[in-house]
Formats: sequence, C-alpha cells, structure tokens
Amino acid sequence: MSMIEIKNFTFAYESSGDYIFKDINVIVDTDWKLGLVGRNGRGKTTLLQLLLGKYEYRGEIKSTVQFDYFPYAVKEQHVLTIDVFADICYEEEWKIKRELSYLDEKEDILWQMFDTLSKGQQTKVLLAALFLNEGHFLLIDEPNHHLDKETREKVGHYLKKKKSFILVSHDRYFLDSCIDHVLSINKMNIEIQIGNYSSWLEHFKNTQKKELSQNEYIKKDMARLKRAMLQTRQWSNQVEASKIGATDKGYVGHKAAKMMKRSKNIEFREKKALEKKGQLLKNIEVTDDLKMNYVKYHKDVLLAVKDVTIMYDSKHICQKIDFTLHQGERISIEGRNGRGKSSLLKLIMKEDIAYEGDIKRGSQLLISYVNQNTDDLSGDIVDYVHDYQIDESLFKTILRKMGFERIQFDKKIEEFSKGQKKKLVLARSLCEKAHLYIWDEPLNYLDVYTRQQIENVIKEYQPTMLFIEHDRFFSDEIATTQLRLEKNNNKNEKNVANMHI
Repeated sequence: MSMIEIKNFTFAYESSGDYIFKDINVIVDTDWKLGLVGRNGRGKTTLLQLLLGKYEYRGEIKSTVQFDYFPYAVKEQHVLTIDVFADICYEEEWKIKRELSYLDEKEDILWQMFDTLSKGQQTKVLLAALFLNEGHFLLIDEPNHHLDKETREKVGHYLKKKKSFILVSHDRYFLDSCIDHVLSINKMNIEIQIGNYSSWLEHFKNTQKKELSQNEYIKKDMARLKRAMLQTRQWSNQVEASKIGATDKGYVGHKAAKMMKRSKNIEFREKKALEKKGQLLKNIEVTDDLKMNYVKYHKDVLLAVKDVTIMYDSKHICQKIDFTLHQGERISIEGRNGRGKSSLLKLIMKEDIAYEGDIKRGSQLLISYVNQNTDDLSGDIVDYVHDYQIDESLFKTILRKMGFERIQFDKKIEEFSKGQKKKLVLARSLCEKAHLYIWDEPLNYLDVYTRQQIENVIKEYQPTMLFIEHDRFFSDEIATTQLRLEKNNNKNEKNVANMHI
C-alpha cells in the first residue's frame, strides 16, 4: 500500500485563462477502487492526463507507483492478440489465459487478429493486459462506451475483484458494481468519500438539500435583521433629536448611544450571516427542466419493419426483424455488439446499407437523428445552428441548462470534451421539430445530471422514440417496448418487439 499525494495543484490550458484546477490538495490510497465523477468539462480526463505527466502544472504530485492508461493505444492492430499482450505486459501465457477467463473470454482469441475482435473483446484484452502489470496503478477512462449490457456487467464484475485504479464513468450501475471510493470534482473543490456511487450521490444530495434549507433560513434571518437595524437606527435618531430642549440631556444621550450600539450589534450579526451564506451552495448542481420540440404525427403508425435482415459481406448478421412503431411508443433496441443495432437505425434513416425485407416510413415523417459518433464535429456554434436551422436562443438556453458555461459558446467545437459534444447534438435534437426521435447511444460521455435531465424531458413530453442505449437505468426508465436482435442461426425465427415490463 502507498499513497498518491497531490499538493497545491493548479492547472489551466495555455489556450484558456480559465483554471481547470486551483490549489487542490488530495491524497489517494493506491489500494482503492476509486470512481472519478463530475459534470462534463470539469477535468476528469485532464486529471488522468496530468497524472501521466502529459502537461505542465503548478504544485506537486508525489507517487511511488507507475501509472498506466486505458484505453491503451495499440499502434499496430493487424497483429495476433497474443502479440498485443506481449507489447503491454511481460507474463507467461498461462497467466494471460487465466486473466482472460476472469473476464469470461475464451483463450482462442489470443490467436485471432486484434483488429477482428469486437469492441467488447478488445476492451477485455486491454484491461487484462494492463492489470497483469503488477504494482502499476491503472487510470481507466470511460471503458464501457459502445459495450453492450452483458459485456458491461462482466467488466464490472472483473473490476470489483481488482484494486489500484481510478475509473471514470457515468454509468450508475457500472460504478456501483466495482468501486469502493468516490473522488468528485465539484464546482469549487474536490472531495473524496468512502462507498459506491449511490452512497456518494445520496450524501451529495442530502448536503445540497441541507445547504438550501440553511440558505433559506439565513436569507429570512438577514431580512429580519435588516428590518430591526433600520428600526433601531430610526429610534436612535428620534431619541437624539429629542435632546433639543430636554431637561436631562445626559440621560437622553445615553439612551441614544445605547440604541446605536444595538444597531451596530445587529449590523455585525448581519455581516456574520452574510459570510456564512457565502460558504453555502458553492457546489450546488442545478438540473433545470429541458424543453422538447416534439409534435404528434397525424397517424397512429409511424414506422413498419417487415422481415428485415441486415447483411455484411452477403451474410445475414441477425434474425429477421419484424415490428411496428406506434404513436407514443419508445422502443429500445437491445442485443449484443455486432447484431446490427446501429445498422437498423441507419437503414431507417435511408443510409446505404445492404439488407433484405421491407421498411415503410410514414409520409412527411419528421425524424430527429442522433448518431453515436461525434468525432467529426467542428466549426463554431453559430455555424452549427445555421446548418441545422434551429432556434439559436433556445439551443443555447438548453446547453446552459445542461451545464455549459457561456465561455464555451465562443470556442471551436473541436475543442469541446466528448461529453460536451454529446450535449451539443442532443440539444440540437431537442430543438428540432420532430414526430420521431432516433437516438443511437445518446448518453455516451454524459454526466449523471444531464442524464437525469434527458430522462425527465422524455417523461414529460412522452415522445415517440427508437433508441439504443446500454445504460440499464435509462432503458428501464424510458422504454415502453424492447426489441432484441439475435444472431442469425439460419432459421426462420424473427426478432419481434416485446412489451417491456
């Protein structure tokens, strides 16, 4: 066991005058399973990069452990997976096979080309290789993106048996499954608390609720003190004025001085109350309600998919898909990676993908589509608004409610964090007039507060939706129907939408 000590730590990017961290002091036990949480743009990934020595900073980082980073950059991917292990760690083959078994992965993949593995398999391989470096401290940045629910559960179960890592994730179930401490990057400070994500969140909410209550009490007390101070000063002035012509001027003067002293005491109490008030609500997280430009379609049926099979290299990758989307339904597309979930959504959006079967969309159907990939976003917000012909004022209002600082509006989109880019496309979708929302993994990289806002706006407006999302909590809360895509087994069975219970 050793410690990672961060002392008087201050950092800002050269291109910006805004501090990401200022005068931070933190001590981390290297045996912890530490979850790193905070709103998008607060510096979670930046902190990991600073620990790796990627940027210059003021202050001090003391550590006796070597840091490794996930996702590991595999330079040459068209190689055997066993060679990828050899590049990352120096362990005997039997230990590598044992580590893969902990992740419920067969040893056969060692003799497959790494670039032919699924995203889930690649994640498992890299985590296993990095954890085989004994004595290292692993910095794990968003490992569960693009992983199906089953794989997320396996990776979470694997991490629960490990120690010595910092994990950045916004998946509530995933964090709860594997961490024992939380490091939260708040608005004004950084805090560490023992426990999983749910216990931290409950404590954080209770603290905010208590501070809001104290703040209201102090506001009322300050208003009462102000009234009392003004009244006392008025009395003091009246008494002082009564000295003119008074027979006992000494008594009257003493009474006026007493009144003034009382006024000063009240003023002092008001100052103390103001100081105490200033210590509250520094880390308050506001989750204002969002708006959605949803309009009902003129018919009950918006979309009909009949006997559709998706094809790669002339091969069917899933069983026949058969479902009808009705007004107000929210269908969650489920299934393992590689079953064609995203391809199905792209087909409905009329992208050029090989398939058989029939897809019928309602006439003049307005669809708002959110792609899972935001890497190609660039330019500035004004151009983005113009390209999509949405209301700029509403768009910026939604972004502000999602936690965007005003300064972000003047930056290039390519400078945004991945979470901020995801907020950008979701805010655009909410602004678009639509009968149907098709969202492909909308919550990737989003902080928990924004996830709650998205859940709340969907519950309020009850739109018609077709979506893919591996965050189990979101799917359980939002979906009215589930459609699970199964692997093609050369039989005539179908993927049919089932009522969600």
